[in-house]
Amino acid sequence: MRLTKQAATIDKGTMNSPKWLDRILYPFAHRTLDLPAGNMHYVDEGQGEPIVLVHGTPTWSFVWRQQIKALSRNYRCIAPDHLGFGLSAKPAGFAYTPEAHADNLEQLIDHLQLKNITLVVHDFGGPIGLRYALRHPENVKKIVILNTWMWSLEEEKKIMKISRFMAGGVGRFLYLQLGFSANFLLPQGYHEGKHLTKDIKLHYQKPLSTSGSRMGTWGFAKALHESSSYFDELWQQHEKLRTIDKLLLWGEKDKLLPVHFLERWQQEFPEAKTIKYKAGHFVQEERGGEVADAIHHFILNK
Repeated sequence: MRLTKQAATIDKGTMNSPKWLDRILYPFAHRTLDLPAGNMHYVDEGQGEPIVLVHGTPTWSFVWRQQIKALSRNYRCIAPDHLGFGLSAKPAGFAYTPEAHADNLEQLIDHLQLKNITLVVHDFGGPIGLRYALRHPENVKKIVILNTWMWSLEEEKKIMKISRFMAGGVGRFLYLQLGFSANFLLPQGYHEGKHLTKDIKLHYQKPLSTSGSRMGTWGFAKALHESSSYFDELWQQHEKLRTIDKLLLWGEKDKLLPVHFLERWQQEFPEAKTIKYKAGHFVQEERGGEVADAIHHFILNK
């Protein structure tokens, strides 16, 4: 479904920045797309070839701030907040599955009429963003992959055990009442804790400050096993990505995803260039400038 241009609005007083948002850290204009389930907030900065940056959990477009600041000097950077995350609506009735988020992302790209996209994906942003590339490989010029996957995790026994536990009553309590994702998992995603300052952590905790605002994070915890068939369906089509230039940027000190995920990407796409960083899961936080430079040079290498 193509949405009208009037569906997207730039902040002119209709969406005020929350008081906790540091406008030096995150100086971008607020834009929203009116979706059936609720308003999706996104960043659209700069001009030139479009770069679409897709986040995972428990992050939002804030996680890309260093790359947006640097790359928007030469490119048009679009970074949405999935429903349930960041400054987007957190509707109670939304599915919060990777597939539902992928539908929303596709509507945003279609609405903005983006062409020849460089798609940058991280964490759950992989199985969300890469579905667009599988459906529209002719419109994706390059793909940048950071610490993510696009296949069923059924063989990952530890991940499956944790996900099934989190889908139950105790897991629901941990995620919705105690804010497990932002309060406990987030710090595990950093190799060097100095990068997760109190102020940075606040910007991940505040959008998820109530039990009702945490449904998205719990949805992803469950999806690790509940969305296995969706992930498997994506991977069965991975050959469609063969002709698209790919860059792997990987935090090799990742405590959340096993290192053999990188090895699987490399095995299936040996032509892809790989850059490893001494960083954790949130490599774009710990190596912000280096990641931005790598993306810039990758795009320039036509």
